[in-house]
Parts: sequence; C-alpha cells; structure tokens
Amino acid sequence: MELPANPGDSPVELEITVENVESALYQLYFDPDMERKNEAQKWLTQAQASAQAWQFCWALLAPDKLPEVQFFGASTLHTKISRHWSDLPSDQHDSLRMQLLSHILLFSSGPKMVLTRLCVALASMALNLIPQAWSQPVADMVRAFQPQKPDSEGSSGSEATQDPQAHCLALLELLTVLPEEFQSRRLAQARRAQLREALAGEWAVVCPLLRQLLQSQDSSNQVKEKVLRCLSSWTGLDVTLGDSHELVQDCFTALSNPELFDSAVETIVTAISQTDSQRYTDALVTLMPLVLGLHDQLKTAARDGDMESSHGICRIAVAMGETHSRVLLEQVEHWQEYLALVNMILFCTGIPGYYPVSETTSSLTLTFWYTLQDDILSFDEEKQAVYLQVYRPVYFQLVDVLLHKSHYPSQEEYASWSSDDKEQFRIYRVDISDTLMYVYEMLGAELLSNLYDRLGRQLMDPQLSAVWQDTEALLFGFQSIAETIDVNYSDVIPGLIGLIPRINISNVMLADTVMYTIGSLAEWLADHPVMLGGILPMVLQGIVKPELSVSSVSTLKRICRECRHDLSPYAQDVLTVSQDVLVKEIHKSSQCMWLMQALGFLLSALPVDEILGRLHSLITPHVQRLDTLAQQEPDPTNKQAIVHILGMLSSLFTTLDIRHSDSSESASSQRPSAPQSTPNPVVVVLQQVFTLIQTILSKWLDDSEVVEAVCGVFDNSVRTLLHDFGPMVAHLSEMLGQIYSAYPQSSALNLARQMVHIFSGEEQHLCTIRSLIEVLTSVTLHLFQQGPRNHPDIAESFMHLHAQVLKRKPELYLSEQLDVKGLFYCGILTLKFPETPTVKAAAQFFTELLPRCKDMPSLGEVLQRDGQLLTETILQAVGGESSRSLTEHFSEVLLSLNRHCPALLAQWLKETLQSPGFPSAHVSSEQKHSFSQQLLREQTNKRRVKDIVKEFSLLCRGLQGAG
Repeated sequence: MELPANPGDSPVELEITVENVESALYQLYFDPDMERKNEAQKWLTQAQASAQAWQFCWALLAPDKLPEVQFFGASTLHTKISRHWSDLPSDQHDSLRMQLLSHILLFSSGPKMVLTRLCVALASMALNLIPQAWSQPVADMVRAFQPQKPDSEGSSGSEATQDPQAHCLALLELLTVLPEEFQSRRLAQARRAQLREALAGEWAVVCPLLRQLLQSQDSSNQVKEKVLRCLSSWTGLDVTLGDSHELVQDCFTALSNPELFDSAVETIVTAISQTDSQRYTDALVTLMPLVLGLHDQLKTAARDGDMESSHGICRIAVAMGETHSRVLLEQVEHWQEYLALVNMILFCTGIPGYYPVSETTSSLTLTFWYTLQDDILSFDEEKQAVYLQVYRPVYFQLVDVLLHKSHYPSQEEYASWSSDDKEQFRIYRVDISDTLMYVYEMLGAELLSNLYDRLGRQLMDPQLSAVWQDTEALLFGFQSIAETIDVNYSDVIPGLIGLIPRINISNVMLADTVMYTIGSLAEWLADHPVMLGGILPMVLQGIVKPELSVSSVSTLKRICRECRHDLSPYAQDVLTVSQDVLVKEIHKSSQCMWLMQALGFLLSALPVDEILGRLHSLITPHVQRLDTLAQQEPDPTNKQAIVHILGMLSSLFTTLDIRHSDSSESASSQRPSAPQSTPNPVVVVLQQVFTLIQTILSKWLDDSEVVEAVCGVFDNSVRTLLHDFGPMVAHLSEMLGQIYSAYPQSSALNLARQMVHIFSGEEQHLCTIRSLIEVLTSVTLHLFQQGPRNHPDIAESFMHLHAQVLKRKPELYLSEQLDVKGLFYCGILTLKFPETPTVKAAAQFFTELLPRCKDMPSLGEVLQRDGQLLTETILQAVGGESSRSLTEHFSEVLLSLNRHCPALLAQWLKETLQSPGFPSAHVSSEQKHSFSQQLLREQTNKRRVKDIVKEFSLLCRGLQGAG
C-alpha cells in the first residue's frame, strides 16, 4: 500500500475509503515525520467516528492485511459499538453479532492483539443488548465456540475451525474481557446495577466450564492459565466466594505447576481477598486446610532460597488471615486451624535472609499483625482474655522475629548493597519500628522488661556483646516504643539509661541507634535530670564524628529542647564542643542549622546576664567570616558560605527566646508591656551586625537566595522575640523599603507581613509601618503595570501582606499615599493566576477588604466602581478560564460580596450574565438565572455556596453530573 499520490497532501483532506484509511495507518506507523504522524492520527480518529466506519472496518480485517491494519479494524468496531451504538439499526444487530463471532473464530489462532480487540468489541455489544435483546450471552458464546461445529456461522478458512485449543482459548478470552469491559464502561448507575445482576446470573454457566477445563488432563497449561485469569476477572464482578469456592479449591492444584504458579497465586488472592467473603464462613473453613497445606511447600521454598514461591504462598496466607481475621477468630471450634495459620504467617515474617536483598516476603505480613491485634482487642473483656491467653505468646515470638529481621548484615556485606537496597532496608526497619510500637499496646510493660533483661544479659557477657547487631536490635526495639509511647512510668528506663554508657559505640550503625535511643528518652530525662550527667558525654562524643552527624545532632537538639532548664551545669561543655565542630565544619549545612537551634534552646535557659557573653563567644567566628566574605567580590562559592552563615544565625534566633528562660508558666505567658532595662541579647547582636548585613545586601541585592537568607534572619527573630524586637523596627523597615525598591522579592513582603502582624497595633511604630506599607505598595503596583505574570510569588505575598493590613490595622488604608484603586485592580489580576496559592491569597485579600467597604468611603467608592469587573472576573474563572480546583476560592469571594453588598452583586450578576455565551456557551439563560437566584439566596452557608458555584462551573465546562 502506498501513501497518497502527493505526499504533501494532508490526510485530513482525504475522502474516507479503505485505501485512504490504510494509507493513513502506514503514515501513522512508518512515517518518520512527527507532524505527518499527528495529522494521520487526527484523520483516523475522525474516520472512526464516521458512518463509513461500520463498513470499512470489515475490509481492514481481511486475512491478507498487516496485523496493525487488522488491529485498527477491530478497534474501530469496538469504538463504533461502545460509542456510536445508536447509529446502527436494530435489525442489523443479529448479523453484526454473527460477523463478530465468525471473525473471532477466524482470528482464534492470532494475531493475539486482534483477537483480544474483537473479543472486547463483542463484549461491548453484549453489554448493549443484555438482558432484553440478548438474554443468555454466555451460553450462546459457549455454543458458538463448540469445536465439533466446523461450520460456525459465516466462518471462512478451514484452519480456524479445526483447532479446538485455539477455539477454547478464544472463548476464554471472550469470557475474560466481558467483566473487564463492564468495569471500564461508563454507565448510568441504574444500568450498571441491571447489568451487574444479569452478568452475575451468567456465572452459573461460566463456573462449570472453568472447573471442567481446570480439572481436565487434556487441558494445556495455556488453557489453564486462561481459566485462572478468567476467574480473577469474574471475581471483580462481585461473584461471591460462596459461588466460586469449589473453583477456588481447584486453583490450589495449579500451585504445584511452576508454569501456573504465579497466575494461580493472583487468582486465589483475588478470590479470598473479597471483603464480602466474610459472609461465607463455610467456604472459608473449607479453604483453610488447603492454605495450611502449603506450609511444607513454603518451608522448602524458604530453605532453597526460592523467593518467588515463598512470596506467592505468603500472599495467600496473608490474604486469608488478614481479610478474614475476625470471622476466623470467631470460629471457636476451628481455633487450632487459625492459630496454625497465624504461625504460618509468623514463619513468613521471620523468613531467612535480609530484606530486600535475599528475601522480599516478610514485609507482606506486617499489616496482618495490626489487623489481628485490633480484632482481638475489639472483643468484650471476657472473650479478649481468652484470645490473649492464646495469642500473647505468639506476639512475644513476633517481637523476637522482628528484632532479628531488623539486624544489619556485616559491615562488609552492607557495604556491597546498592543505595536503593539500603534505602528499602531503612524503610523496612521503619515499618518494623511502627509494628513494635503497635504491639506494645497488647504486651505492655512486660515487653519493655523483656527487652531490658535481654539487653542486660547481652552487655554483661563479653561474648554476647561482641555481636553488635544483637545489641543494636534490642536498642532499636526500645527506641521504637519510646519514640511514641509515654515511658515515663516504666521502671526499666533508669536501668536502660545506666546500661547505655556501657555500650561500645565504635560501630557506626550501633552508635547511630544509641543516639536515636537517647533522643527518644529526652522527655524522660527532663523528668529525671539527675541522669543527664551519665548520658550527655556520649552525645557530645557523637557530635565530633561526621559519620554520626544526623543522629547525634538531632539527639542533642531534642535534649536541649526538653531538658534546657537542667543543662546549666553542662552548658560550657556543650557550647565548647559545638563551637569546635562548627568552626571545623564537620557537619553538613542542615545539621549545622539543627545544632544552632539546639544551642538556642540551651542559651534561652541560662541566666539572662550570661546569655550575651556566651552568644558573642558562639557567633563571633562566624560573624568575622561573614565580614571577610562581605569585602570580597561576589562569586558562587562566597554566596553559599554567606547563605550558610546567615542560615545558622537564623536557626539560632528561631529558638533563642529568653521569655521562656524562667521555667515558671507565668513567665512564658506574660507579654512585656514596658521597655526592659536590659535589651534582648538577640536584639543587641542584630544591632551590631546590621551594618555588616547592609554591606552584604549592597553586593547581593539582585540575588534572591541571599536576600531570602537575610530576611530569614530577621523573620525568625521577629517571630521569636515578638515585641522585644521593637528597637529594630525602624532600621529594618528602612532597609526593607530599600531592598524592595531596588529589587522586589517575595521574602521582603513576607517579613513585612510579620512586622504588620506584631507592631501595627503599637503607636510608637505605626508611622514606620505605614511608611513601609506605602513604599512596598507603590513598588508592587508599578511591577503589576509592567506585567506581573512572571512573579506569582510576589503577587501571592503582596496579597497576603494586604490581607494582614486589613485584618490588623485597616486604618492604614485611610492614607492618601495608598492607591486603593490600584490595589483593588491588583487583586483582580491576581485572581486570574493559575497557581492555587496565589489565587487563594487574592481571595483572602478580598474577603478581608469587602467587610470594610461600608465603614471606609475610599474602599466603598472603589467597590462601586470596579465591583462589576471583580464579579465578571470571578464568573469568567468559574466558567472555564481557571482550573476547577480553584472554584472553592472564588466561591468565598462571591459569598463575601453577597454578605456585604447583596444589592450590588444582584445588579452585577444580572448585567454580566446577560451577555450571550458568557461565561460559557454551554450554559443557557435559564441556567444562568437559576445560578444567580441560588447564589443570592445564600449569605451565610459557605458549604452551600461552594456547591452552587461548583455545579455552575461544571455546567459551564459541559461536565454536568461529573461531580
């Protein structure tokens, strides 16, 4: 077949004929030009939708055509039947059915992709005709495929009628795709229910056929695999275990056939995982011995390292145990069988090997233990006591198994693992940790005692303690529980704290777990500060080792946060070690930030007269380095160093809060109302480095990362110090105005928002704050005039800033220097942005502004003038200009308009919606009127307004009923 005579012709211009369809297919599959491929694709889609497609599809299925051409013919048939069924007169239905059956027989030996597509087409047809016009589809299909009928209606070619296995496979393919096509079809709810019921009735024909084929010695593995897949497909139709359990029993025989093993596992798991199977207790009890009968096969697979077999059998055991845990627990007369299943799953949990390198099975079982525990603990106390007597010993065994599975391999072996394997093992240990934490609920204090006794024996015996993995696993168990469970009342924790210093932390992985275990006990140490002296030196030992960076620094941070009021005797040691590692740059940047936060907590609790000296001592080396960097010409290396040091200062000031230095609750809750005689140490430091920061900004003003880091220092200081930051307000406001005027950045607006939040209510700062807002607003309005689309972050931060102004100090809008009209228009422009956070910020701005329009004439005038434009913008967005996900935010503005100016909104809606085709051609005048009336009736119910706007948005997009 050749392409069109003139290759330059677009296929879109061609008449729809068989030849042209084939030419377009060749162009689609074989033309290297992507543009021509796309043209062909577009034309073929149009051809499929045309009336001629009912005819040309059969020609494309001729035996002499290429498989790709035949496949398109079969796909076209499916498209016509599923989407254009009403175009076909009903008197042609029978002949179409006969043709389809005939072609399925013709293609029963392949190509497979064409056969499957034809089967899908016939399945789609069946769904159109069931039950009225085709009452017994499966029985008719089975009859049509009987191999003893060589003259199947309309069949051509003797080969297709003489291969019983091919016929059988084709029939099974058809029976398999029938439920799948039902699942994938878009159907009205009533029609879906009708079809589901009709198809479920067909199971009475399908099931005996599948059983016969699975049991027959004459059936090939290929046929049996198809049977298994067919059962899985019908299970998706809610065929119950009560109706299929005999066939499911037959599937267990396929597990001994290596070629069928995977398919049999999938089918059995699908069948027994149906939650409604719990209603068929007898069927479950019948299947139980078959599942237990796999235990020997499981042990053999585990012994031989056959990961696939052990994985598959484990999936079956877990599906049975997890899905039906409660039902099987309630079968008291079969309690030994269920206990045997639980022990089988316990074997799977403890299967030999390291996850994920030499086994992948154990992780499948972890959620089962949650389910079983929940079910046991949900019984009444009397029943619960009986079950706990049986299953508590199993859960103690489980703890041993989980700790063993959490063992690291030898360092040599671990070093050979890929980074992906190491990450999977880390996640696996987190899952084990979560399971241990959950199991504590059942086993309680006895579990901690058990772990403590074992750790004690381990550490007292030199031979045992030589195996570091055992010690690490026991600590890992402690840490898992202490991380989330309140262990303050446990009588073993003092002993554990006493044992920890005896541990040799020369092994990195053991040392890591020691650190995390200490960290998990930080709250306990806060209640028992006398124990800090024995444990803190170990943490400081860890801090100087780069390989323990994350665990040791995070642990010190937790201790400093929880125990700050008791660290005074150790403050010098902590500061000395920390200063040393910071100067030597032992840790990565993020750990340096954590360490500075830890030191902020530590300094906060020291006597106020000590803090400034220690603070200077801590930061002087870094400020000196910053000074050196500030004198140098900008380059990438300098930049990273500057951002790093500013980040450390920012982290320190996040937690250095002397308002909490007094441990009494009253001290932390008091807001200082009068100037303090001693300025806040952080303010003193900021004043001292302010000139240096200005120098840095003068060279890096156009670099958003450096400016953001500078703003971060002040932002965190303001958040922590609150009103204590007052002495810095004037200097910082002036600097912010200069930064933003020279190079507008969102970080400056975010910092200004914090200052408005805290200081706009204080008379002595009001003038400064007003001037700052005026400068920032003037610069931003100018930016909007130039086109704000490339600055969604600035638009978002600007909207948030003004929402905060309106919330905290709306009087600032009385300033003649503030262009309220420009601000309103900026808000409208921001509503048109595609970014969700930006639109949300604009909506928040309007919901703060609209309630104040009555009391502030300048705002009222702007609303009168531009309110219709705001309404029009929102309706345009709701009508399709903006993403559907943003509808909720637009509905909030409409609700606010309706609350505060309902008469105006009614007028604006009427004038805006009367334009034909606005906001969409999909909505009629009646629908627009209905929307207006519904909206105007709701002034309080936020949820209802959201639903009204959402429904209107769907109508505008032609998606009514899409939810």
